[in-house]
Amino acid sequence: MAVTASVGPRMGDLDVVIESTHLERFVLSTDRSRIDVGVVHDYLNKHSYWASGRSRSVVESSIGSSLCFGAYGPSGEQVAFARVITDGATFGYLCDVFVLPGHQGGGLGKALMQFILDHPVVQSLGHFLLATKDAHGLYAQWGFTALEDVGKWMEVDPRQLRRN
Repeated sequence: MAVTASVGPRMGDLDVVIESTHLERFVLSTDRSRIDVGVVHDYLNKHSYWASGRSRSVVESSIGSSLCFGAYGPSGEQVAFARVITDGATFGYLCDVFVLPGHQGGGLGKALMQFILDHPVVQSLGHFLLATKDAHGLYAQWGFTALEDVGKWMEVDPRQLRRN
């Protein structure tokens, strides 16, 4: 695995570039400059249950404010994506995880997940959460479990607050 430090202007250590050739055909990377925003937006907007209708500008903003992970094929094309929303010290939230349909079933999703969990920032977090509708078994392989005390957690949609 080759590791190259590249400190970004806003995210500091979150911009460490880690590239690893995996499964012989793919490169896994945290380099935001490699992300094909069109591919990510298309998948999230048209093919995901959690981000249907998300605008390209929101996708661009979320990428710019997150620790992002991509998987790239032999020609450099984006084939998978995930991002971690984090303060880089205590808390992280894994989201927007996908592998394009033509690349599913060959272990790429598992390799991407391991790559995420091996990242030094993720390794240092005290809390790392995700939400899923249908992939509990996949994430359980890495120790994810249902929240122990869901009653501690609360949520609000800030867009609704502006309307009141």
